[in-house]
Amino acid sequence: MKKSVLAGFLAVTVLMACNKDKEIISSLQDHNATMMEKGYRFGEAISLPKEVTDNAESVSISFGDAETSSLTVDPQHFKLGDNDLTFIIKKKNGEILRQDATINVFASKPEAVLSYEIVAEYPHSVESFTQGFQLEGNTIYESDGQNGSSRIVKYTLGSTTPIAETRQPQEVFSEGSTVLGDKVYQLTWQNKKGFIYNKSDLSLVGEFPYPPSMMEGWGLTTDGKSLIASDGTKNIYFLDPADPSKMQRYISVAGHENIFDKLNELEYHNGFIYANVWQTAQILKIDPRTGEVTARIDLTPLAQKHTKGADDVLNGIAFRGENMLVTGKNWPTIYEIKVK
Repeated sequence: MKKSVLAGFLAVTVLMACNKDKEIISSLQDHNATMMEKGYRFGEAISLPKEVTDNAESVSISFGDAETSSLTVDPQHFKLGDNDLTFIIKKKNGEILRQDATINVFASKPEAVLSYEIVAEYPHSVESFTQGFQLEGNTIYESDGQNGSSRIVKYTLGSTTPIAETRQPQEVFSEGSTVLGDKVYQLTWQNKKGFIYNKSDLSLVGEFPYPPSMMEGWGLTTDGKSLIASDGTKNIYFLDPADPSKMQRYISVAGHENIFDKLNELEYHNGFIYANVWQTAQILKIDPRTGEVTARIDLTPLAQKHTKGADDVLNGIAFRGENMLVTGKNWPTIYEIKVK
């Protein structure tokens, strides 16, 4: 009889402990879900629900390759954007509970909203499905997409007649491009490789595979030291020009209240990265050190003139001095704007 009572008591105790563990984990899951939209900023402490703090001797965070007992959002362990991690809860009885979570980190300051005025207009071929767009001197280097009509082309600003061009095979969908030194680099969308051309005549001189972390090829620019690429996510990758298959580092892009994905055509100018957000009329100004969006430009009035569907969207950023050149896929016009 005594053994039966003891066994029953132990069973109840184990059941209560299991239920308590479920309560702790459930409360953490619910709390994390409510914090996803609100997010955190650097320097803020990660909050935990009462069910966790009341039953925990300690809480630490694992990032897979690193672990910290600090519950402060710091740039040593966190990056802007979403951070996948695991909470490790050591209960007061020594047992360990683990719970995966995503912590969103936003920029500390709201981004500025910049205005603009149109100062000039130039012709642009409506046949050009613009993916990459750069001005050097008075020459536009443009990468045009779509299977069967992809190409790299250069022409004089104010004209649509090619000076030189190289067309891609049917199976290639060209994406972003940039000029670095005497070479032009070009991405492809889902072909998992890029091309290298001589700048003078756009003759093909090489190819390179993407780093494994790049999902696709979208936008491309350069700061003169690295190739800077986007892949349609929130991430921007810095690649080694000597071997673009090697990633040097990456950043994730976030503003004060949003994580921005679908980053597309890129341009580097005066220490900042400018990025089109696909299927929007927004251009973001991004700090390349951190991924923080410091400003944005809303070009809705321009986009509404030319965007009739999902394809003919704003996509193309270059600089002419301090003025910005913008265009879109199959647009008839390149606009020179003064950003204020």
